[in-house]
Amino acid sequence: MTANDFFQGNVFDAYEYLGAHVCRDEQGEEIGVWFRVFAPNASRVALFGECNGWGETELGCCEFYGVYQCFCPEARTGQMYKYRIWDQNGKVQDHADPYGFGMEVRPACCSIIRDLNEYPFHDQAWMERRSVGLDQPINIYEIHAGSWRKPVLKGPAQEEDRQRVKGVQKKVTESIPKDPGAAQWYTYEELAELLLPYLQENHYTHVEFMPLAEHPFDGSWGYQQTGFFAPTSRYGTAAGFQYLVDKLHQGGIGVIMDFVPVHFATDGYGLKDFDGTCLYEYPNDAVGSSEWGSANFIHSRKEVWCFLQSAANYWLDKYHVDGLRFDAVSRLIFWQGSEQRGVNNTTLEFLKHLNQGLKERHPTAMLIAEDSTSYPGVTRSIWENGLGFDYKWDLGWMHDTLEYFQTAPEYRTRDYHKLTFSMMYYYNEKYLLEFSHDEVVHGKATILQKMYGDYEMKFPQGRSLYLFMLMHPGKKLNFMGSEIGQLREWDEGREQDWFLLNYPIHDSFYQYIKELNRIYMEYVCLHRDYDGENFKWLDCHQEERCIYTTVRQHYGSKSLVTVFNFSNVLQEDYSVILPGRLTARLILNSDWEQYGGRTRPGQEVWEARSHAYGVELTVSAPPFSGIVFETE
Repeated sequence: MTANDFFQGNVFDAYEYLGAHVCRDEQGEEIGVWFRVFAPNASRVALFGECNGWGETELGCCEFYGVYQCFCPEARTGQMYKYRIWDQNGKVQDHADPYGFGMEVRPACCSIIRDLNEYPFHDQAWMERRSVGLDQPINIYEIHAGSWRKPVLKGPAQEEDRQRVKGVQKKVTESIPKDPGAAQWYTYEELAELLLPYLQENHYTHVEFMPLAEHPFDGSWGYQQTGFFAPTSRYGTAAGFQYLVDKLHQGGIGVIMDFVPVHFATDGYGLKDFDGTCLYEYPNDAVGSSEWGSANFIHSRKEVWCFLQSAANYWLDKYHVDGLRFDAVSRLIFWQGSEQRGVNNTTLEFLKHLNQGLKERHPTAMLIAEDSTSYPGVTRSIWENGLGFDYKWDLGWMHDTLEYFQTAPEYRTRDYHKLTFSMMYYYNEKYLLEFSHDEVVHGKATILQKMYGDYEMKFPQGRSLYLFMLMHPGKKLNFMGSEIGQLREWDEGREQDWFLLNYPIHDSFYQYIKELNRIYMEYVCLHRDYDGENFKWLDCHQEERCIYTTVRQHYGSKSLVTVFNFSNVLQEDYSVILPGRLTARLILNSDWEQYGGRTRPGQEVWEARSHAYGVELTVSAPPFSGIVFETE
């Protein structure tokens, strides 16, 4: 890294120079640590930590403008440290290392020396065959690592509960944080042993973790960060997270991480007023304070470019993460996310530079935008004057679809085309369909709760909703707990209500979602989402009956035709022509008894007859159902 590249915003690996770097001799023994911190407006910087008995070791200026450094031969991996920084007026503030690779468990806030080269990855085969997956199945399970599952909290049962995690390997030392509060979470290594078989059994291709970079407040879910280069110590160490990713890769599961490039936490030991000035944030609160009470990054500073570019690259490089989901992209496109305030050309320039640089270094890593705006070209390449993302969340589809299913059946004839509107704009971007964590919190109710009607009525609608999602083009993402019909809004302090699987109606729903995922993996026609011929409405003008018929097709493979009845009454003798089809075979009915419905397999009323243009399909569709036919 050169000073010229740093101040021009061209650096993507500042973490190789800044931060705390362990030095070893020829025999591999630790001989000390180099500490470097960028604080150009400080009058003085000192290191204090375990390596110097919590005294002050002065850092000197180096040839790199604004960087203070020192070599501490007594420093070792695992030790805690901070920087004591004096501003130009002599005011002092202790800060964690902005480029630190580890931190204490909150509320403690020291940085911790980590050696990122300790863990040996074994995922070469995965990394070589990895792709962005435009024509492959992408079925993402979004989780919050601390509340997917939890160990028993107190007493002798705690250790017993940890031991029941089969096959936990102890390759990585210090995997369980020393803080006694850490007992409320599984470690990264333990999560690997629990999560991998669950993802495999349920036919997911990727897991997406809500932000894992260090953050002080559990209730921020990781979106207000203080350690952009430190995997949160709630679940263990950097090596522990490397093990988790490696284990998932070896089991055929990709890993996506939430990345937060817009704002950061305002805790005094973090980035705010780092060297006595607004080094990372806007100096004006009118644009410097976010709606979440955090501080907005000032993207007009090229040093900030390098910080965020390096943070994004760091997770792809050092942890082999397969993709980044960029949070709040609308705030990077428009001033504070408001279209009325106009496009922020400075942040757009940064975003394009960031995505282009990441693609040059990691062409097979997925870059995913959470963007609620209609700004064009989010998933076009930089060379085509786009923003360079691979996928964009289809928030419009999500809102319209959930609103439709929340509506009483007697009003669905009025709202019929809420479900067809998404295909009017679908091919403008490469969309990913999502029911994320944002849809199951803050009084919004869970996905199943949102379904209209009483408890019993919600399940058939939930089954038809998820079938509609499956048959709509677009890669898939679902938040943890939705697959078991969770009825309690997500709370980061509690694990999912797995006890619900003891109730037959919830277990049946879970088995149904598993079968949908299996079908998704099996049929090639469900993977070719961005081919304009892949999806067609065979019938989307049954407004009075609330019937829709769709087809997913791909040349050379079997097609899937689905008849949906989203009304609350049996729709008898509905007929539709399947152009060019020779056969039709029923493969799924969301109303089957085994999934909690009322129809026994084989009791369906349907018929497929030859027709001059293909096959005429006649179906009697139960209320709130979807019936899937394999056709050739």
